[in-house]
Amino acid sequence: MSEDAPVHRMEQWQRALLEGAAELGIGIPTEWVDAFRTHFEMLLLHNPRAGLTTITDPGEIAVKHFLDSLAGLLVREVRDGERVADVGSGGGFPGMVFAVARPQARYTLIESNQRRAAFLRKLVDALGLKNTAVIAERAEQSGRDVDHRGSYDLVLSRAVAPLPVLLEYCLPLAAIGGDVLAYKGPDAEGEVAESAQALSALGGRVTELRRLSLPQHMGERVLVLIEKTAPTPDRYPRRPGMPVKRPL
Repeated sequence: MSEDAPVHRMEQWQRALLEGAAELGIGIPTEWVDAFRTHFEMLLLHNPRAGLTTITDPGEIAVKHFLDSLAGLLVREVRDGERVADVGSGGGFPGMVFAVARPQARYTLIESNQRRAAFLRKLVDALGLKNTAVIAERAEQSGRDVDHRGSYDLVLSRAVAPLPVLLEYCLPLAAIGGDVLAYKGPDAEGEVAESAQALSALGGRVTELRRLSLPQHMGERVLVLIEKTAPTPDRYPRRPGMPVKRPL
């Protein structure tokens, strides 16, 4: 690899980030770019060991990870002092992006994979984020922990599980009146239709379904917003593995 390759890679990433943000109508201040650049560099550095992403093209990373994450703010704004959880945070999308863009809230990144959780902790330290904590455990465990159950104003999750399964991970964490924001693919309507029983059992209702095209023709994203309308019964979430094995 030539010495110019890393510079070219960074330029490609930043150009795609800024041009794509303009296409989405999202302004990106310089301090965001600086933080996201560090995130991007660390993502590439730690990806071979931690398995953070299958995407390696800089432009695709800018659009399919960073801008895709930011698109959630078009559907659900984060208010001062809110508690936000990111279930299955992986490489820090969308939770770490939210923590940079909306620093007035408090964030908990939940990631069961130990190597990915270790990466997230390194990233939190590198960015100097005082508003963000990382928990290395399964969402089913967090959902039964008194420090987390029913405690979050907003629960995020992206590319983790089909919606009926995801709801059992996320709704127990949400406070009544809080929201779950699920990042889904083009068949989100079908997943919502299959989630009627899970929504009824867990105490939620879909309040918005926003379809948008990612910049540079890189696919479609559907953002599903679910309000927590009633307490989740004590029997949920079930033990680890059960939501996937027997979806509601």
